[in-house]
Amino acid sequence: MFDIIIRRRIDPALNRIGHRLASAGITADALTLTGFGIGLGAVPALALHAFWIALGCILVNRIADGLDGAVARAALARAGPPSTADGPAVGTDRGGFLDIACDFLFYAAVPFGFALADPAANALPAAFLIFSFVGTGSSFLAFAAIAARRGLSSAPQTGLKAIHYLGGLTEGTETIALFIVICLWPGLFPWAAWIFGSLCLLTTATRFVAAMRQFR
Repeated sequence: MFDIIIRRRIDPALNRIGHRLASAGITADALTLTGFGIGLGAVPALALHAFWIALGCILVNRIADGLDGAVARAALARAGPPSTADGPAVGTDRGGFLDIACDFLFYAAVPFGFALADPAANALPAAFLIFSFVGTGSSFLAFAAIAARRGLSSAPQTGLKAIHYLGGLTEGTETIALFIVICLWPGLFPWAAWIFGSLCLLTTATRFVAAMRQFR
């Protein structure tokens, strides 16, 4: 819900840092995979009740997720328009795949970590939250696949992205806020998971409605 607003505020700073990282030879794929690996470190940290370490892993993952796109755009700007099938656009497609796939795996990993931390109290709400993430993720990706075939673009609203971005009530900003809250107050996880999961299912429902209208 707030992704577009937040991105407009932070993108200028991310783009400046991205240009510097690209100039230093750091690639977007390297940032994506490094951030993903660090983000997965939240799972054992949560299982061991090291919630501050888990929060650090989550924040580093999200910073890397913001910077990999900025680095990719900087690299493409330096390379210029691709002239062959093996040009920069191929790297963008590969990077887009890595970015989205790693994001969804990371989002599911955090509630899994809370389930490991306290199976008796957290396993059922964690399963519900992961179930709701499957709903938002599958509806997001299915819409993007059909939108690509129809030549639709979300760029005017979201900026240059590897795939079409369909918004909703629960997006990346809200998910990060959830992760911060449950790491700071882990005892709230069951209630937070039930509430946020319900909002995710509402987001899925609105995306179904949007798809039915758009793809008549």
